[in-house]
Amino acid sequence: MQIPLQITFQNMESSPAVEAKIREKAEKLDRFHEHIMACRVVVEPIGQQHHQGKLYQVRIDLTVPGAEIAVSRDRGLNHAHEDVYVAIRDAFNAARRQLEDQLGRLKRKVKNHETPPHGRVAEYHAQEGYGKIRTADGRDIYFHENSVLNEGFGQLSVGSEVRFVEETGEQGPQASTVKPVGKHHITGP
Repeated sequence: MQIPLQITFQNMESSPAVEAKIREKAEKLDRFHEHIMACRVVVEPIGQQHHQGKLYQVRIDLTVPGAEIAVSRDRGLNHAHEDVYVAIRDAFNAARRQLEDQLGRLKRKVKNHETPPHGRVAEYHAQEGYGKIRTADGRDIYFHENSVLNEGFGQLSVGSEVRFVEETGEQGPQASTVKPVGKHHITGP
């Protein structure tokens, strides 16, 4: 974490064992989402039940770029939370789920609309079954007729615009997949 973990015990004595468990759980969150800027954890007992022990409430506040995530595990009378370690586990599980949701929203918001590699046919040898594509940066990429999709090799000619997938072949760069671009061609950088 970029900012140290802050642990607070309210209305109870601090416990090195509980603090160690919180640090362990926070470290797992940090590995899950590497951009956590702050993590504040508050542990406190809530109420005294007549026939049972204390219930524990665990609150976690996380700061990540673009969001604040708050988790509070005090859902009524969940008697499993008489064990402070169970309350901690449940709170950190909820924090992890919220971080997953946050990461999912960010990934959907920042979609990568990269233009696929494209170029124009610079050489076309119909009889020999191969050609070369000239890329926007001036490189020549070899392609074989079998790499052209939908049996489109015969439709190509010098100057035809194509999209392709580049890989390294025995004699340099080659296109493993070539798709002729129709009238709805790609524009981009």
